Amino acid sequence: MITDGFLFLGVLLAMAGVIVYVERRKQYALFRYVPGFVMLYLGAAALNTAGVFGDSESIEAVGSGVQDALLPAMILLLLFRCDVRKIVRLGPKLLLTFAVTAVSIVIGFIVSYLIFQGLLDEGSWRGLAALSASWTGGSANMVAVQGILEAPENIFGHVLIVDTIVYSLWLLVMFSSVAFSDRFNRWTKADTSHLDVHAVADTEDEARPIDLTSLMTLIAFSLFVSAIAWQIGGVLPEIGIVVTGTTWTILIVSVLGLIIGSTRLGKTAGSTEVATIMLYVIIGIIASGSDFSSIAEAPLYLLAGLVVVIVHGLIMAIYAKLTRTELFSIAVASTANIGGVASAPVVAGAFNRQLVPVGVLFALIGAFGGTFVGLLTGQILAVL
Repeated sequence: MITDGFLFLGVLLAMAGVIVYVERRKQYALFRYVPGFVMLYLGAAALNTAGVFGDSESIEAVGSGVQDALLPAMILLLLFRCDVRKIVRLGPKLLLTFAVTAVSIVIGFIVSYLIFQGLLDEGSWRGLAALSASWTGGSANMVAVQGILEAPENIFGHVLIVDTIVYSLWLLVMFSSVAFSDRFNRWTKADTSHLDVHAVADTEDEARPIDLTSLMTLIAFSLFVSAIAWQIGGVLPEIGIVVTGTTWTILIVSVLGLIIGSTRLGKTAGSTEVATIMLYVIIGIIASGSDFSSIAEAPLYLLAGLVVVIVHGLIMAIYAKLTRTELFSIAVASTANIGGVASAPVVAGAFNRQLVPVGVLFALIGAFGGTFVGLLTGQILAVL
């Protein structure tokens, strides 16, 4: 059992290194359908489930510390060369997609509750309402709704397990869907020409040689900005339960990244590679907290949660087909709701770096509205 934080991080980096090497050098057919970061997610989650990673303060400190340092830095680098004007041209359809995503999750809770109502504990609707706040906003919204509705502690404990497991599974699905985006887009007949333009521009910029100067500039600058953003975010006033130090930090690096995208610094070669390395590390740390053995503790609630995401997925697939919406918009909107600020930009970057600010925007909108959506869901479930 690994309880040392440095060894824990070393194992994750070693796994990522092997996976990237095999993916890029061996050209196995498997990686056409399962991206490397999905393999890392599965591997790290499997190790944790098997008990390889122990529960220790050292691992917790190293994991949370590294993730806190790299997440703002990665978002900053992913926003380099991001053309804000082209994002604006995407128009109100993105906001519609986000709204439909939130509504589909609420419908999923209604359907699931109608199915399992007679089997769940009395007052289960309170816990499910708190869970809906998490899946349309974030953990802070979940705690707020739990406090307002006074969900029983045992039920709240069950939905916490469901939140962790289903979120982990759904995040895995979103990461895996990257490999099937072209097929999905052909099925929906989505117009992705605007992304083709972005891809050409990125290719032209990446043609510049990556050297020690560019790598040192990117690593040093991004981590320095991450540290400063955390410091500034920590002293800015918190507004309610949504706008916290983390929210301010993500906003700071996002705005700065968009500004840098129109400068010469934004064209520094290697930003994609450095951001991808950070992406792998973050995914490994997130996955190392997944323990699928806890499924047995709340089977009915887990089934109820799975029904929610299945209904959500079906509604979004129908929406995408009817409106000819591309998969990355659907995936980012879904992750922003179920995942939040930490995961939406990561999934957005896995699809296309140009959508990172959209992921941040979606997550922040959800963070503001998740509490109200959770309370609305609770009101509906209470009268069923």
